[in-house]
Amino acid sequence: MSEVLDAVDAKILDLIQHDAGLSVAEIAERVGLSSSPCWRRIKRLEDAGVIQRRVTILDRERLGLGFEVYCTVKLSLPTKDNLEFFEQAITRLPEVVQCATVTGAADYELRIVTRDMHTFDDFLRDKILSLGLVSNIESRIVIRAVKNTTAAPLGLVSPYISVQTT
Repeated sequence: MSEVLDAVDAKILDLIQHDAGLSVAEIAERVGLSSSPCWRRIKRLEDAGVIQRRVTILDRERLGLGFEVYCTVKLSLPTKDNLEFFEQAITRLPEVVQCATVTGAADYELRIVTRDMHTFDDFLRDKILSLGLVSNIESRIVIRAVKNTTAAPLGLVSPYISVQTT
């Protein structure tokens, strides 16, 4: 889709990925369109799967969910069935906010959010280790988030959006 991403589409995407609460009228005004053509462009981008969904980002600290951990997980026997079972189980665990298969010594990298270290320990014991598939977990507790964004780097695929270096 990036090859057909014109200046208006790129600006629309940049606007809504930073503030999904903007109305179509506000977006249209900022990109120089009337509401109807702007809405059609947004709809086309949704239909093409470029816009997957619009969400609200919550302040986890204020909600008491400030304990964040990155874990590398190695399965005992990474067969196709075990990988699929593990992935299905992970999708049902709300504490896991990201999961990716990775190269190297581990099979998965998980990003986990909980209330505190004790809750994290319970999560590991009761939900991850109880699956019976894991041979090794290495955990790294986040001390301070330096950068945390959901924004795609549109400047890398569109000359109409500047690549931010600050």
